[in-house]
Amino acid sequence: MLWPRPIYRDTGRIAAVVVNCADLRAMARFWGEATDRTLHEVNDDHARLRSAKGVGPYLKLLRTSGEETVWNRVHLDLMPYPGDDQAADVARLLALGATDADVGQGNVPWVCLADPEGIQFCVPPGLTWSLS
Repeated sequence: MLWPRPIYRDTGRIAAVVVNCADLRAMARFWGEATDRTLHEVNDDHARLRSAKGVGPYLKLLRTSGEETVWNRVHLDLMPYPGDDQAADVARLLALGATDADVGQGNVPWVCLADPEGIQFCVPPGLTWSLS
């Protein structure tokens, strides 16, 4: 339900990334901590999170019944903050309740994980900048 509403006025062309889940409150806690987002609204049907600075798209969690039965066609990539260590970020996400996910990625520089409900996401290596 992303019809035009005032809350989406300053999000840019992508108003929200929507994730289906069964346990809204648990998933809101996980994704809030995992993405450093602030919970703006939670009820029995949905939860809405956004950057603490109030910029960019919302992460919207919609309550659904049933389990996902196919590989996710859309997933999030959670980039470590500049200067942060990928391994430390992966360890933090695992401590929050994520699990290792094998999606057939082979030997790649990113780490595939799944949230507490099995939704896959990736943690790419952190960016390092050089002026050379």
